[in-house]
Amino acid sequence: MPSLFQRFGSLWKKSQPPTSPSPPDVAPPQAPAPVAVLRPPQTANLPEPLCSLTEELVYQALRQCYDPEIPVNIVDLGLVYEVQIADGRVEVKMTLTTQGCAMGGYIAGEAEEQLRSLPGVREAAVRVIWDPPWNPGMISPAGRKILGLSE
Repeated sequence: MPSLFQRFGSLWKKSQPPTSPSPPDVAPPQAPAPVAVLRPPQTANLPEPLCSLTEELVYQALRQCYDPEIPVNIVDLGLVYEVQIADGRVEVKMTLTTQGCAMGGYIAGEAEEQLRSLPGVREAAVRVIWDPPWNPGMISPAGRKILGLSE
C-alpha cells in the first residue's frame, strides 16, 4: 500500500499525454526562423525646432482654454492682450472679465498648461493684468455669435 506522501505526490505530478513513437526517418517539425523587421530610427519626445513656434500656434493653444462660466474661449472673449515668444519661452499677458473672478487662477493655469504642450516651448508664463479693463466690446465676432450678441 502506498504511503500518504506517495498518494499526495501523485496528485501534484502533472499528467503528460502519452507519446507515440515517431518513425526514425521523419524529423520533428521545426519552428520557422525569426524574421528581422527593420524600422526607421525613432525620435521620441524630441522637441521640434524653435523656429516652428509661432504666434498663431500660441493663439490656437489658448483657444482651448475657456472661462468655466462662459462658453467662449479666452481668445475670442478678448482676454488675451499680448503674446511674446523668445528662445522657447512664451509670455502671455491677459485679463479676466472681472477682478473678482474666482476662476482667475484656474484659467491662467489652464493657459500655461496649453502653452507648455506646444512643441518647442521650454517655459511658459501667463500674467494676469487689469489695464486696460476688459469690456464686452473686446469679444470677437465669433465669440459674439456664440453668445448671441449683436455684432
